[in-house]
Amino acid sequence: MKNKQYVFSGKKVPYYFGETIANLSQYADPSRTILVVDDQVEHFHGHLLKDWCKIIIPGNESSKELRVLERLMHDLIRLEADRKTVLIGIGGGVITDLTGFAASIYMRGIPYAFAPTTLLAQVDASIGGKNGIDFGEYKNMLGVIRQPEFLLFDDDVLSTLPATEWYNGFAEIIKYGCITDAPLFEFLEKNIGRALVHDKEVIAYLVERSAEIKSLIVQEDELEGGARKLLNFGHTVGHAVERIEHIAHGQAVAKGMCIASVFSEKLSGLSNKSKERIIQLIKDYHLPAEIHSDPAEISHYFNMDKKREKQSIHFILLKKIGEAIIEPLPLTQLSSLLEETIAKRKS
Repeated sequence: MKNKQYVFSGKKVPYYFGETIANLSQYADPSRTILVVDDQVEHFHGHLLKDWCKIIIPGNESSKELRVLERLMHDLIRLEADRKTVLIGIGGGVITDLTGFAASIYMRGIPYAFAPTTLLAQVDASIGGKNGIDFGEYKNMLGVIRQPEFLLFDDDVLSTLPATEWYNGFAEIIKYGCITDAPLFEFLEKNIGRALVHDKEVIAYLVERSAEIKSLIVQEDELEGGARKLLNFGHTVGHAVERIEHIAHGQAVAKGMCIASVFSEKLSGLSNKSKERIIQLIKDYHLPAEIHSDPAEISHYFNMDKKREKQSIHFILLKKIGEAIIEPLPLTQLSSLLEETIAKRKS
């Protein structure tokens, strides 16, 4: 096991890498803790948590809705949770988002922690303190920024993930290589085979390095006033496509990164060779590169994007692999570029 610690706004948050959820009682008192557990985690690994008080919730995107939050609030009241109760989310990004948000508003805030159980949650969703739920068609519109007590990374729970969940996680790791870490990007290129068969050494490195990259960015800009926006590479188009095409987050981000790479070649000097390397790497990790949505429908979602300011969006472009910039693009320009790019890629 490897321990690391990051400090966010004066709060120390320990990360326990290579630990097991079977040892959760070493980090939280079962008599003062309520677990919010993904139903699939309960199915495969619930026997490791049999002596805990648990609330079981489906781990699909529809659980990030007000009706599920309301149910969770009723459950906490029924279980007599108080301000000393610790809420621990054990599952993928849906569960960590829901748990962190619920803990932040219940009785004006109770402690919470995470044991992320998908690759995507381990490298992205559980890190940084941003937790929230959807509101109608508005993704992550209701939320908070508040840090957990700890993060516990269990390698073994990844073994029961379906293949698509592995690919979703690889999308976010590719993102980190694109925006800030060219050596990580090259590592992904050189270790495709080992990563795709879930080599433990490779996966452990990718999880730890991704967690480090995101944590350092969040330390610099916890409230997303500057550098943290870089983490949205591929997400502006990706969030829209996720809603329209009803695909997984990682798949949608992969498509969004392909579009953002094309935009980067046109607007910020990314070389054609680098653009093609990014698109090829996305394909190599069994992620989709083509968008099938109507450009006008995607543009509709830009108006709901949290990065929008008046008639512009802070769009993330690449100057080169490992170096990203934040560029305010007018909505009209963004829509025009999108229509032109999708039409060209379909032809």
